[in-house]
Amino acid sequence: MNKTLPRRTNSGKKYLADNGVVAIKDGIKVQVIETELNEIKPSWFKVPFPNGDNYLSLKSMVKDRKLNSVCEESKCPNIGECWDNRTATLMVLGNICTRACHFCAVDTGNPKGWVDSKEPSSVAKTVKFMNLGYVVITSVDRDDLDDGGASHISKCVVATKAESPKTKVEVLSPDFQGQTKNLDILLDSKLDVFSQNLETVERLTSTVRDPRAGYHQTLQVLEYTRNKGFTTKSGMMLGLGETYREVEQAMVDLYNSGIEILTLGQYLSPTKNHLPVKEYISPERFQEYEYLGHQIGLKEVVAGPLIRSSYRADKSYKRLNGKSDD
Repeated sequence: MNKTLPRRTNSGKKYLADNGVVAIKDGIKVQVIETELNEIKPSWFKVPFPNGDNYLSLKSMVKDRKLNSVCEESKCPNIGECWDNRTATLMVLGNICTRACHFCAVDTGNPKGWVDSKEPSSVAKTVKFMNLGYVVITSVDRDDLDDGGASHISKCVVATKAESPKTKVEVLSPDFQGQTKNLDILLDSKLDVFSQNLETVERLTSTVRDPRAGYHQTLQVLEYTRNKGFTTKSGMMLGLGETYREVEQAMVDLYNSGIEILTLGQYLSPTKNHLPVKEYISPERFQEYEYLGHQIGLKEVVAGPLIRSSYRADKSYKRLNGKSDD
């Protein structure tokens, strides 16, 4: 362990985490990336200032109890709408990922087996305390663990359902390197929705994602889960240089894997060290993709510049099951 490393540091630099793990801040080392695209975002990225009653209530609770949510840590533009509808995303298994995808700002390193055994109980109490009707539980990739973290995530789901039986639980899951035995451990938790993001089109996968991830690996994980009878979901980022036909093919591949819910959103580079934005996709083009997805046969397609994979996850689930989304 290198004690000379700082506890806090700038993006792209190594630091020493509180649990003694050496990590790289924001997941990608400092590098020079040239971009020709104007850094000023188009007007359609403006969102109303969050101020709904439920949002303000949850924000106060989170601050008072010093709770952590992906919604706040990722500065998600949809936090106001989601929180006002009692939907939130929680991340487990720490904040240091063993992978280093070129689009993601999660810190990367090797946690060397570190796990917080109290976390399942903590997550369950947080969900109950926040009175969530729908929660998305996600996690970093933990390739350092024998089961990829499957048993820990499963415990979080089971504990949450025990504390809040009426709360629907979606897991935005790691791919467990395609190991179905580990996937089965998670599925035994009886989660309500299984999600694994394809992220991008096949041609760009090796550029965008960590080498241990994979286009066909994700499709196989989704197909396996769907064949087990679970509701499955995936998400993609656009604006990385993909073509219309490539997006169409990815939608077809996802449909053939059995997914029922697809989200499409604009990629935004989290730091100057990450992949640059190649194109800002217009709202009209996103509408075209949404229509295309329905034409292919996908039951739920949520598309737009500000859409993220967990955006109003409760709403999609209700529509999928023929319930009102009011």
